[in-house]
Amino acid sequence: MPKQVEVRMHESQLEPIDAPPAPVCGGLCQKLCKNLLLTLTILGVILGSVVGMLLRYASPIHPDVIMVIAFPGDILMRMLKMLILPLIISSLITGLAGLDAKSSGRLGTRAMVYYMSTTIIAAVLGVILVLIIHPGNPKLRARLGEGDKNDEVSSLDAFFDLIRNLFPENLVQACFQQIQTVTKKVEHVPDYTEEVNSTMDEFLLNGTRPPPEPVFVTKKSLQFKSGMNVLGLIGFFIAFGICMGKMGEKAKLMLDFFNILNEIVMRLVIMIMWYSPLGIACLICGKIISIKDLEVVAQQLGMYMVTVVVGLIIHGAIFLPLIYFAIVRKNPYSFFMGIFQAWITALGTASSAGTLPVTFRCLEENLGIDKRVTRFVLPVGATINMDGTALYEAVAAIFIAQMNGIHLDAGQIVTVSLTATLASVGAASIPSAGLVTMLLILTAVGLPTQDISLLVAVDWLLDRFRTSVNVVGDSFGAGIVYHLSKQELDSLDALQGKSEDMEMTKTQSYYEDLKNHHENNTNQCVYAADVSAPEDECKVTLATNGSTAEYTLVEEEPWKLE
Repeated sequence: MPKQVEVRMHESQLEPIDAPPAPVCGGLCQKLCKNLLLTLTILGVILGSVVGMLLRYASPIHPDVIMVIAFPGDILMRMLKMLILPLIISSLITGLAGLDAKSSGRLGTRAMVYYMSTTIIAAVLGVILVLIIHPGNPKLRARLGEGDKNDEVSSLDAFFDLIRNLFPENLVQACFQQIQTVTKKVEHVPDYTEEVNSTMDEFLLNGTRPPPEPVFVTKKSLQFKSGMNVLGLIGFFIAFGICMGKMGEKAKLMLDFFNILNEIVMRLVIMIMWYSPLGIACLICGKIISIKDLEVVAQQLGMYMVTVVVGLIIHGAIFLPLIYFAIVRKNPYSFFMGIFQAWITALGTASSAGTLPVTFRCLEENLGIDKRVTRFVLPVGATINMDGTALYEAVAAIFIAQMNGIHLDAGQIVTVSLTATLASVGAASIPSAGLVTMLLILTAVGLPTQDISLLVAVDWLLDRFRTSVNVVGDSFGAGIVYHLSKQELDSLDALQGKSEDMEMTKTQSYYEDLKNHHENNTNQCVYAADVSAPEDECKVTLATNGSTAEYTLVEEEPWKLE
């Protein structure tokens, strides 16, 4: 009988050695090093602002010096805009090809409902704030002077231009041009003919007759303007991606191509991002230096700027996070920290489309949003979801009315809100979008259009704030759509996984059958060799192509076997 040994384990009386607490400075430095790119970008914004304000107090700076200072920022904008076209194409196709038609339709419906809801909220918020703060003052109109006269813009023409740009006639031309209706007033001389008598008296009488007054006739023509037709490209490649997704395995080669293209573009984005701190600093510094009479303009339009900035802060920091929290039930400010790099980039570049590559990277890598959602929602959102623009245009329209002493009734205020919403949706496909959309709003309520030029002096700063709010709205929209579509995406992945398993099982069984068939044929040949004459032939079916091959089995002589 084997001996049983009892082992008793007692708890050790030694106290564990506590690790010394990490110093606060060390932890902060570790976080800064971990987020080095974000830290450098924030420092670039601060440094550009401070240096720009200090250089304004220096002696007048030559325009060539200003150009040299802003040159690295110009290079950054060119590199970011260079990636817009391949990024939109590859992201839309790869995102929609991974979805079926029903899923992509639901995804688009949820995104559009979110976009329109937040844009209407932003426009209404702008109207409420400008009515409460009342920044416009008729005395301010006398100090600012007369504005530049603008061409007339028709709402119907702008709407038709939007539809025309949605269906471009030439896809290559849409990469760098878009169509616009141009209105010109042409002098029309009436056909004035009169019989002249041969007598000198009547000839002299007709010669002294005053010429007829010129009559101006409005003529419209379609002209191509420089600028990428983003709306038309998005419309085409959405349809392209959906059709390619329906083709299944037939389109796998092309889908792999666009997946690789998207991966290459994102790697280029990472390289450009390490250059962005310098470019953003130079952009902001050069813009601050180049503005003339900045202090005077800030004093005159200070309340107008405060109204717009307060509205953007309320919408971007309160309303959008509340909507996200109400639907997703997660901390919206943790979500915002994940897209902080994109927000800073939008603040520096003032371009939603230029910030698009950075927004992709933040949502997919930092927050884990499904690529099928980001690649569909973000390009569309960067084109039509302009919350900050809608708020800004609503405030600007009512500010111009207040400055001219014009009282707007309730119907006109509602018209301003709706027009600002619709104009911001189509802003990306209209050349000189800020000017044209503002003209549409002022024309809709009968306000003077020449006062728009008075607001251009501060538009460079407000443009950065509203662009950053646009990017935040797009990002929150992607998070909300992903939360609402997560179950569908998971079930779609499970269905695709089952189909792949079935295909793998079929492939394995097919190769096992071929292997067994080949072994059976080999055994038959060996048996035939044993029982046949010294020279015999055996037909073997090859496993590869099913054809038969003849093999000759020769019996060895006895003396060769030794």
